[in-house]
Amino acid sequence: MPELSRFLGIVVLMYFDDHNPPHFHVRYNDFRAMISINELSILEGGLPPRVLGLVMEWAELHKKELLENWNMVKESGKCFKIEPLV
Repeated sequence: MPELSRFLGIVVLMYFDDHNPPHFHVRYNDFRAMISINELSILEGGLPPRVLGLVMEWAELHKKELLENWNMVKESGKCFKIEPLV
């Protein structure tokens, strides 16, 4: 499972052979969430409100890169890192 980014204790991942719709996974301490790239909404799981806000801010800034990574992971199993939220 490729790690796309890591910031403020938040880890953003994509899984190989994952299902549609395009999404990414977030880990923060004991919290887990699956977030839609196109709608920027939680598909599964949950995060503390402050963390969710940071993740959504980051995802909005990097939506194009997230979609590019989704396609790359599906086609080749490879991805590239995305800048963290600073």
